[in-house]
Amino acid sequence: MTVKQYKRVVLKLSGEALAGDQGFGINPVVVESIAQQVKEVYQKGVEVAIVVGGGNIWRGLAGSAKGMDRTTADYMGMLATVMNSLAMQDALEKINVTTRVQSAIEMRQVAEPYIRRRAVRHLEKGRVVIFAAGTGNPYFSTDTTAALRAAEIEADVILMAKKNTDGVYDCDPNCNPDAKKFDTLEYIEVLQRGLAVMDATATSLCMDNKIPLIVFNIDKSGNILKAALGESIGTVIGGEK
Repeated sequence: MTVKQYKRVVLKLSGEALAGDQGFGINPVVVESIAQQVKEVYQKGVEVAIVVGGGNIWRGLAGSAKGMDRTTADYMGMLATVMNSLAMQDALEKINVTTRVQSAIEMRQVAEPYIRRRAVRHLEKGRVVIFAAGTGNPYFSTDTTAALRAAEIEADVILMAKKNTDGVYDCDPNCNPDAKKFDTLEYIEVLQRGLAVMDATATSLCMDNKIPLIVFNIDKSGNILKAALGESIGTVIGGEK
């Protein structure tokens, strides 16, 4: 099988990935480890953009379920992603990886406003770009942000790093030892089977724009590099069979 190194990738990190085993907040050791893995990809000449969730700090849906106004709760979630993005930027800059944070909500004191052409230019100049504050709109997840930004910057692939799972299964492997892992899937199968890979909006965006997605385990060091280099890892969705 031919191994394909991608030229431009969007790395989707959950907020929980930055929390590590503590389950909440930001664990500096974990963030530094992820930053080192991103540097390995960067040193291979791959252009890297990152989208980070905010679930380790705040979840808009959880706030809404407890009676908070949904729009307000979602904006709070967007601010949580900015905090995570700044932590990620700090860790990358400390290991000499030039990084820019672009926020969908304007806050010039801490981040650049999101401008597509500027983001592409940063990538072309060898800078890592972190997209913060989601899409800037309530009711949209950071999975949708990853799909949207990947389409806008014409990324080759979305690398979806997951905790505690090494791919996509037909049911929860933690509950069913006979769960079947998929090596490849099509987006239409994800929608039809109701597989919890990403929300339906993000899935449809990827499908419509023919953006492949690789779902893999971030708990094992080196997996981000393997995914970026096109090695066989996790589950590939929407890729060539």
